[in-house]
Amino acid sequence: MVEQQGSPSPFSHVPVRLHRADELLGPAFAAAGDRDPVYLDATLGLGGHAEHFLETYPRLRLIGLDRDTDALAMARERLAPFGDRVVLVHTTYDGIEGALDRAGLDHVGSVDGILFDLGVSSMQLDSADRGFAYSVDAPLDMRMDPTTGRTAADILNTATHGEIARILSTYGEERFAGRIASAIVRRRDEQPWTTSGPLVELLYDSIPAATRRTGGHPAKRTFQALRVAVNAELDSLHDAIAPALTSLTVGGRIVFMSYQSLEDRVVKQELTPLTRSTTPEGLPMELPGSGPEFRLLTRGAEKAPQSEIDDNPRAAPVRLRAAERISRRTS
Repeated sequence: MVEQQGSPSPFSHVPVRLHRADELLGPAFAAAGDRDPVYLDATLGLGGHAEHFLETYPRLRLIGLDRDTDALAMARERLAPFGDRVVLVHTTYDGIEGALDRAGLDHVGSVDGILFDLGVSSMQLDSADRGFAYSVDAPLDMRMDPTTGRTAADILNTATHGEIARILSTYGEERFAGRIASAIVRRRDEQPWTTSGPLVELLYDSIPAATRRTGGHPAKRTFQALRVAVNAELDSLHDAIAPALTSLTVGGRIVFMSYQSLEDRVVKQELTPLTRSTTPEGLPMELPGSGPEFRLLTRGAEKAPQSEIDDNPRAAPVRLRAAERISRRTS
């Protein structure tokens, strides 16, 4: 959910894939007719996407979710001109049902459009004291909600060698997870982990030179893995998708923007079965109520065009998937 750097104000950051998101979600808002359409932004961040949709669709109601209290405060300021059209909720994106309750909406068929802009935001990356970036020496925190939960330092100082290796391998797809875990444990026996600078140095030393020359920054995978583990991002995403899809009205649409393969894999695994008929193979006709509930609006994981990447380099890793609810099966 990163937004473009280099702006004097966080509110002037360019939201990633903004116009494509509008192309995909806009028809669902327009189809609401005389009813006020509902937009659920599951990863509100600084509110860039939300502001655009509220300005573009004057009757739109927003339910905005974010676990980051700092981001919510800034988004609340940014979206204040839209008054009671906006409901903001401090929660992770798997708290969708509670957020709908707060807005007085049903859990089933009450939402027209949903956006998941996953990953870490530019505000979090650019706040040195949050510990997300490996370019500065900062406290090893990495919590998206700085008010609760264990930090990256807690993991490095208390997890077993096997647990650390599993985190790096599973969430960072790090080839040298075992070697790095061994070095982390050896170092903490001498001095506890507190800041990111020594970790970056350790990663340079632990990853072979040949890999460093071709595999990007040596800290990238480890920092991703720790962030995902600290915030339980994949578990939260998995738990969020079903209630999000349930909340969509027929004709409602959902957009997922993933920044790494693990997120995209979860999205694909959840969407794919719902786009297929449940009629047993070999029957001459589709059984009533067994048709697909969703149709895909993108072919696979869609990448940003080079023109957008040139304007906003943080769009480069984005993999976008979108779907529309076309029916609702009844049990």
